[in-house]
Amino acid sequence: MATPSGPAIRPREDQEQHQRSQPRALEPYKVVLHNDDHNSMDHVVRSLTRSVPGLGMSKAVKVMLEAHNTGRAVVIICPLEPAELYRDRLESCGLTATIERA
Repeated sequence: MATPSGPAIRPREDQEQHQRSQPRALEPYKVVLHNDDHNSMDHVVRSLTRSVPGLGMSKAVKVMLEAHNTGRAVVIICPLEPAELYRDRLESCGLTATIERA
């Protein structure tokens, strides 16, 4: 309800419910790389370093080997919007990647 002197004021319970129902912009998400039988290890490492800024060669090799040996590996944990971008970039290289809540 609006008052003549200012904006509407919500009761504390309504504010808490509103905050819980909105996704948090900085909530962490995992970008997960999945193993496949189609891409070479070299291609996967190159794609990782090109798709995820700041991911060095040694980290990319570790991620690739983990995905190769276990079927999946966490590439990076970050907010949702960049996670979607990195997943899309990896998929554009022919890799299989998904996003999960961290």
